[in-house]
Amino acid sequence: MDIILSNSSGKPIYEQISDQVKEQIMTGALSAGDALPSMRLLAKELRISVITTKRAYEELEREGFLENVPGKGCFVAPQNQELLRETLLRRIESALSQAVEEARRGGIPLSQVKEMLDLLYKGDDL
Repeated sequence: MDIILSNSSGKPIYEQISDQVKEQIMTGALSAGDALPSMRLLAKELRISVITTKRAYEELEREGFLENVPGKGCFVAPQNQELLRETLLRRIESALSQAVEEARRGGIPLSQVKEMLDLLYKGDDL
């Protein structure tokens, strides 16, 4: 499990951990049943407090991303695919809203924005 912390980020460390674990679950890098490192091991690897990793894991468990099995550790919980899709759609909508605002401020016509989106979505398939 790769987690990269940034001291210059405005987000608290526990939130950075939580966000990155969620991202790995949503992209399939972590699957249901996968074991996460113990709180102590993760804290040691990241050189942070165990309390910080505990807070991140508790948040992930509260949101349904992790299951804590006493005596065995934390595991990725089975995910509701429809809920994951909704979460992804909200993130995409937010990013597109920002892009639309930038385009409006810059006077870029909708047709050009649509063309850009089409090119970006197709990627290397051209």
